[in-house]
Amino acid sequence: SRSPPTTLLKVFQQHAASRPHHLLLRFQEEVYTYQEMDLRSNQAARVFAKSLELQAGQSVAVFLPNHPSYVWTWLALAKLGCPMACLNCNVRGQALRHALASAEATRMLASPGK
Repeated sequence: SRSPPTTLLKVFQQHAASRPHHLLLRFQEEVYTYQEMDLRSNQAARVFAKSLELQAGQSVAVFLPNHPSYVWTWLALAKLGCPMACLNCNVRGQALRHALASAEATRMLASPGK
């Protein structure tokens, strides 16, 4: 019965503020701290808001591979108040069409070649 509820975004932001230089993510040879991920997600949020004209409440389908950009994309959308419909980047055909229709997304983010 917390008001307002604690969200993953809120927890992330608390960690980013209290331990900005701590390791958050390691991907292959790349390392990302809370601060770096916060900055990247802020940049992505600005780009998404401007180029996609996103507004809070708009659902966005995300069709990205397993990569750090997936994390900062999720954080950026959460900061904008946009629900993220996670699509498996290995799905094709009818299953993908069904997932897109179910998501009722107004926009879609995908990596080149998808």
